[in-house]
Amino acid sequence: MNRPLNLGRRLLLALPLAAAGCAGISAAPAPVLVGTEWRLESLGGRDVPASSQATLNFPESGRVAGNASCNRFFGTYTQTGQKISFSQMGSTRMACIGPAAEQEGRYLAALQKATGFEMEGGRLSIRLSGQEPPLRFSRVR
Repeated sequence: MNRPLNLGRRLLLALPLAAAGCAGISAAPAPVLVGTEWRLESLGGRDVPASSQATLNFPESGRVAGNASCNRFFGTYTQTGQKISFSQMGSTRMACIGPAAEQEGRYLAALQKATGFEMEGGRLSIRLSGQEPPLRFSRVR
């Protein structure tokens, strides 16, 4: 009868140690976006023209800027793990016509729908709400 009690005590003593060991394990840290610059490769599931000037820059924590295709844009972003959202967006107002103007409108609207991102090697994908295909970028720096 004494033996099961000793085994029980050993298990009770081992549980806090096992729990403490598990508490130190954490998920991989979220990728750091600060200081990176990206060139838009795919919008709405379709490749953008190689001549496209659309970019996305993260110059400092919480700040975003870039070229929307014709105009420069700027704003803020919030990152929690691999979730991301953009807000307080503004842009210059140069006159744009044709495909560049259409792409710019779609790009800026897509950024407002951002929900998360993945960064792998020289690629960045920004997930959008709904069933829209993600924005895809290649790293510039």
